[in-house]
Amino acid sequence: MNRLLYGVAYYDEYMPYDRLDKDVQMMKDAGINVVRIAESTWSTVEPQDSVYDFSHIDRVLNAMNKAGIHVIIGTPTYAVPTWLVRKYPDVLAITPSGQNQYGARQNMDISNPHFRYYAERVIRKILEHVKDHPAIIGYQIDNETKAYNTTGPDVQKLFVQYMKNKFVTLDSINRAFGLDYWSNRINSWEDFPSMVGSINASEIAEFSKFQRQLVTDYLQWQANIVNEYKHPDQFITQNFDFEWRGFSYGIQPDVDHFAAAKAVDIAGVDIYHPTQDALTGTEISFSGDVARSMKEGKNYLVLETEAQGFPQWVPYPGQLRLQAFSHLASGANMVEYWHWHSIHNSAETYWKGLLSHDFEPNPTYDEAKTIGKDFDRLSTHLINLKKHNDVAILFSNEALTAFNLFKFGWGSNTSYNDELRALYDALYRMNVGVDFVDPNSKNIENYKLLIVPILYAAPDSLLQRLNRYVHNGGHIVYTFKSGFSNQNVKVRTVRQPGIISEACGIYYSQFTIPQNVGLKGGFFSAASNSVRNWMELITPTTANVLAYYDHPVWGKYAAITENKYGKGLATYIGCMTTDSLTEKILADVVHKAGLWGAAQSLHYPIITKSGVNDKGKMVHYIFNYAAQPVTITYPFGNGRELLGDKAIAQHSSMVLDGWGVGIVEEE
Repeated sequence: MNRLLYGVAYYDEYMPYDRLDKDVQMMKDAGINVVRIAESTWSTVEPQDSVYDFSHIDRVLNAMNKAGIHVIIGTPTYAVPTWLVRKYPDVLAITPSGQNQYGARQNMDISNPHFRYYAERVIRKILEHVKDHPAIIGYQIDNETKAYNTTGPDVQKLFVQYMKNKFVTLDSINRAFGLDYWSNRINSWEDFPSMVGSINASEIAEFSKFQRQLVTDYLQWQANIVNEYKHPDQFITQNFDFEWRGFSYGIQPDVDHFAAAKAVDIAGVDIYHPTQDALTGTEISFSGDVARSMKEGKNYLVLETEAQGFPQWVPYPGQLRLQAFSHLASGANMVEYWHWHSIHNSAETYWKGLLSHDFEPNPTYDEAKTIGKDFDRLSTHLINLKKHNDVAILFSNEALTAFNLFKFGWGSNTSYNDELRALYDALYRMNVGVDFVDPNSKNIENYKLLIVPILYAAPDSLLQRLNRYVHNGGHIVYTFKSGFSNQNVKVRTVRQPGIISEACGIYYSQFTIPQNVGLKGGFFSAASNSVRNWMELITPTTANVLAYYDHPVWGKYAAITENKYGKGLATYIGCMTTDSLTEKILADVVHKAGLWGAAQSLHYPIITKSGVNDKGKMVHYIFNYAAQPVTITYPFGNGRELLGDKAIAQHSSMVLDGWGVGIVEEE
């Protein structure tokens, strides 16, 4: 890839009248050089069983090719046609709420043999038809794929086979999962119960892992089909998404991103975020960092992000530019809006595209034109940005599932992603660059500092690996509930936090929910120091206490500690801290790891990100995530500000408009 891609999703089949030629011209005027098509078209491409109509795909491919606009073809399998449901009702997933009804997308069982047969057939028919078209640069397999909570009898049979393969004997399962409790013991494979009614966290977590494996296997299955047709210079991608809280928020609980991404050539993501006064850039940064880490630092594609989006997302002037360059700063090689045009009916009528319902130019479209011109002009300076970070967040889908299962048991609605985002957001505000690793990552030891939120479920081998990491000179930050249970969500029978006590130099056996508890001691006393939602009553063995609980009863117990272990340092946070205190703790850790540098002279709302471009030169993005103009002292090496094409010297003044962007290429 040698040019930045700037694009939109385009749906000719949704159009109320024929305007393809005008759309193409407006795209060219905006610098659009790629469109994604066809991922929603199964019922249009195959209106009846074995009856095919490729006219919408053909006319768009031909029009885009004539205009010099690239095309990414999506496989259309995330929304099934009516005739397939009539013929095989079992393609609709059975969930704990009963069988899905036809209407919504993503209502099928991705493991169902009838779905698989017809999905493969339509994929092959489309690819046989389009595979040699010169406009196509890549393929997107499916769309925001998940298992959609499929739990029917056939899926349960697959799970039983999965359990046989993994555990071999029922005795092993009963022992590992503690199934003597409430007479849940399974004494015959024929008696293996449905997981829908399970109250055993070990079973539920294992079934969730199995469902994530269904997604991994399904995407690999689709990729294998597409690989039979694609040309060597074409790529396969997938638009992975994130935990949804009205926008992209945290680690996706229903997909093992790192495992599933092995099926694709280039990681792709959908990133949505608040705008207007709520625009911080955090979700753009977080989602981009996860996407880049999926393929061990390789550049990625933003396959969907908002143009206008929900009514509350219509961007202020300047914000669309700020957002677009923020994607590039995290390593994106493509920014693609969902979608080009607003549609006039059905569920997403009010999720607006780059064009409104009147299809006419508007302020957002006009701003997109400036982005397209700058992407084209600066492409050779900004494409393939290579980033090096010394800090990584170790996340775990298994820990996420297990911890969230016990929210009811510890009196708080706080979830795994709440704590992960609190840590990530603090680093973001301090301009500390971050990668993500998971328990299977081979490169954990390459980082100087690891941040480990709520590692609630983990095998002994991982915890011993992390102990060695610290002993060999690494710095690590654990939060509460880390090390608590093994990989089967069975609580360890030793004093907590179990194996990592060796590196952390602490132990505890009791915990509680704070009521009017603060912190005292050390430099943390100046920060907002109330304790929220959870507290562990920690006794140090070799650790240095950074903060005690400020409470007449709990005041003798440590809340935050650090311990020298071998050549490294382990910090343990035994309670849920406020955002300001979390940032202060992490700032101290970054200093002690020797990672406090020039970027940390800036702080949110001024955000900076850096990387090395294809020319071998360091590029620094500097963003103002505030409405007011600001003047900063430019902290990096001498260079040229690319947007304004003017020289800038280290320590000179740099003016950023409200929602403004500066991009400096060092000399």
